[in-house]
Amino acid sequence: NTVLTAVGDLDEKTAARCVESVKSGGDHAARVNVEKKHIYAGLDAYKGVIESGVDVVLLATPPAFRPRHMAAAVEAGKHMFVEKPMATDAPGVRSIIASVEKAKQKKLGVCAGFCWRYSLPEQALFAKVLAGDIGKIQAIYATYNTGLVGRINTRPGASPIEQQIRSWYFHTWLSGDFLVEQAVHAVDWMQWAMGDIAPVKCIAHGGRQTRPPEQGDIYDHFEIVYEYAGGTRGFLFCRQQPNCANDNSATFYGSKGTAHERGFQPPGNHIKNLDGEVVWRWRGDKKDMYVHEHEVFFQSLRDGRPINDGDRMARSTMVAIMGRMSAYTGQEIAYEQALNSQEQLVPDPLTLDTPAPPVKVAMPGRTKFI
Repeated sequence: NTVLTAVGDLDEKTAARCVESVKSGGDHAARVNVEKKHIYAGLDAYKGVIESGVDVVLLATPPAFRPRHMAAAVEAGKHMFVEKPMATDAPGVRSIIASVEKAKQKKLGVCAGFCWRYSLPEQALFAKVLAGDIGKIQAIYATYNTGLVGRINTRPGASPIEQQIRSWYFHTWLSGDFLVEQAVHAVDWMQWAMGDIAPVKCIAHGGRQTRPPEQGDIYDHFEIVYEYAGGTRGFLFCRQQPNCANDNSATFYGSKGTAHERGFQPPGNHIKNLDGEVVWRWRGDKKDMYVHEHEVFFQSLRDGRPINDGDRMARSTMVAIMGRMSAYTGQEIAYEQALNSQEQLVPDPLTLDTPAPPVKVAMPGRTKFI
């Protein structure tokens, strides 16, 4: 009982290819009802999608556009899936927070693209952590170490800012840097375990060792230490460098034991006591979390009890941005300080004729907190 009605993208050909790929894909093809008049292109494509008679919109463009797209969807009274991250700067997060409040008032559904929250093994593990099975969390160590992500996608004759948008991953104003765009999942694991309470402050470092010059201004490694009220510290190590050891996991060290989140690798999620003995292990069936999050979302809409992930999605995004701010400046950054930052990365107004933001790699000790 779900029909795909409209699609929007910067590039009409990309939107059309998306529609054709869905139409050719198995038994769901009959539920695709996208005609050419419902394929929208350009920076205003989101307006056409929202106004096309749909009930739900999926916001999955580059993150820089998320705040204005969510604001428009809420204003139009649409339920929405909001892909992570939700913004690339503090003004964007503050806009998202305002939209979340309006969505609550209008009883609109907001499903966040933090997909691990809808993974059954992770739900089981974090339920035990939050229930106190490992005692008080004393430290967290999380990783998001991968190879290179993203691609250069230029178009002859395109304006400088369009060229940046087409290669959005490599520009901080568009992606937030890979800490905010990808490793935000690891930040969200920490936030989940800590009851979605923001850390008090953080200190971080990072840099750019292996990225070629054409890959914009983002870093390729970060290390952040988050400090929570009560003294708990969360350590995050993330890297995008080729030909290196990769790891994507989290370990939660408690006063009674340790919880091990191993979503992508064996031996799977488990808990050990202080003697190192496994006292719990996930043994259930796994669902595809990318599918399950939408199943849960749409079921909540049909039940008349729309879910709203808005508060936690905004906070996890801001905690990741806070870590980037610390690494870029070399300064210890407090959460409230970060949230109230006046640094606006996304140009406003934004058109394809807007001058492209300068490509300038941040230098700790020189780059200033704004």
